[in-house]
Amino acid sequence: MILEQTDINDVILITPRVYKDERGYFMESYNQKKVDKLIKDKFVQDNESLSNKNVLRGLHLQVPPYAQAKLIRVIKGSILDVAVDLRQSSSTFGKHFKHMLSGENKKQLYIPKGFAHGFLSLEDGTILNYKCSDYYHAESESSIIWNDPDLSIDWGILDPILAEKDRLAENFATFENPF
Repeated sequence: MILEQTDINDVILITPRVYKDERGYFMESYNQKKVDKLIKDKFVQDNESLSNKNVLRGLHLQVPPYAQAKLIRVIKGSILDVAVDLRQSSSTFGKHFKHMLSGENKKQLYIPKGFAHGFLSLEDGTILNYKCSDYYHAESESSIIWNDPDLSIDWGILDPILAEKDRLAENFATFENPF
């Protein structure tokens, strides 16, 4: 497993070793001992979603005390994955990191607590799996609008398929930031 610090504080890109042969492939998708140097979170819940092409989910977060760190990976298909730093004391506050994750490249993205997360599905039938460091708590769910002008995220799409809650999400400037 190769762990790379990104240009956003504490966001880590993980590339697993994949062993391929005529039968298929094998990889270790997660090993706590190997990631312990950079990732201190323990994960308690796994989630999976299926999205078709041009579905955009996010930018989602849970506020304290139910804030979640996440470890994102794509099983099938591909996504443009985005993490926005909401930690007001961070030197990368308000900045974002984006990367293409796919079933083919098998890369994973670790996003610590204090971030908003979103992704754009680049293919029909994309299956995303992610680990969370805390349990889902509906009353702690919040979101920031995907196309916020202050965040300037280039999603590469002007009219994605959105859930109603993502259409009605808050602006970054008016979001009551608990981080």
